[in-house]
Amino acid sequence: MIGSIKNVAITGGTHGNELTGVHLVKHWSKSPEEVSRGSFETELHLANPKANAEVRRYIDQDLNRQFKLKDLNNPNLQGYEQQQAKSLNALLGPKEDPRVDFILDLHTTTANMGMSLIINTDDPLVVGMAFYIKQKMPQATLFFNPSDRINDNFLTSLGRLNGFLIEVGPIAQGLLHYQVYKDTHTAVTHALDYLEQWNTGQVIDLPTQMDGYQFIEKIVLPEDSEGEITAMIHPNLQNKDYQAIKPGDPLFMTLGGDTIVYEGNTTVYGAFINEAAYYDQHVGLSFMEKVNIKLTDDS
Repeated sequence: MIGSIKNVAITGGTHGNELTGVHLVKHWSKSPEEVSRGSFETELHLANPKANAEVRRYIDQDLNRQFKLKDLNNPNLQGYEQQQAKSLNALLGPKEDPRVDFILDLHTTTANMGMSLIINTDDPLVVGMAFYIKQKMPQATLFFNPSDRINDNFLTSLGRLNGFLIEVGPIAQGLLHYQVYKDTHTAVTHALDYLEQWNTGQVIDLPTQMDGYQFIEKIVLPEDSEGEITAMIHPNLQNKDYQAIKPGDPLFMTLGGDTIVYEGNTTVYGAFINEAAYYDQHVGLSFMEKVNIKLTDDS
């Protein structure tokens, strides 16, 4: 597949109050040599400028949930982000036959997830990129969530290869933080270097497998009969992303101070623990399982 990557898009501000990606895109627009490589074209896009101007996650709908093919082709979806998704599809896609080969979408989280590389495909080029970045940045965590590109609702699915998200935290919404900004900048640099090496046929020394985490389900905060939140993340769990949650471990603390434990039968791992952006849906965290990710043609 030498020379197979011709167009790479870097997108920031898919969520308008995640400013790291926004300001990196603005910076690189003035210093394009930092993201330019000889074997492919790199383009830069602010994905949700209206939400960014208002420092809001979204105006009408979460933009990063609007990219299923059936939604892009549905003329009845007229919300701002639904229309913005269609505009991005015209710019980067169309999804059925994309113009852009690969999309790097830059995100931040209020959860204590560090550098998370969210891989939405088992394609060996993409998995190899994640392995390459983790070799360079050992603190990174691999978040493995392969999906069918056509039915994937993330912006990255507009690319021919279902690229991945770089998600860094913790950081509050609407803020810049130097270390988060620097780490994101570094990860993107490694990603582009990897694609350049892939395109030019250079030997890339990678392990054949790495450990990571795969999504199981979202866990909502306890509610009463009227849909009001009655409990919060337990203090023993706060900031413990990617750490084991065993049967009987504290999960929530009620407003009255009582502990609610995890009643499952298997050990799971938390991610997006107490993510502020998910409070509109009362989601407290995601359960993950530890997996071994293989770098093979059949990944």
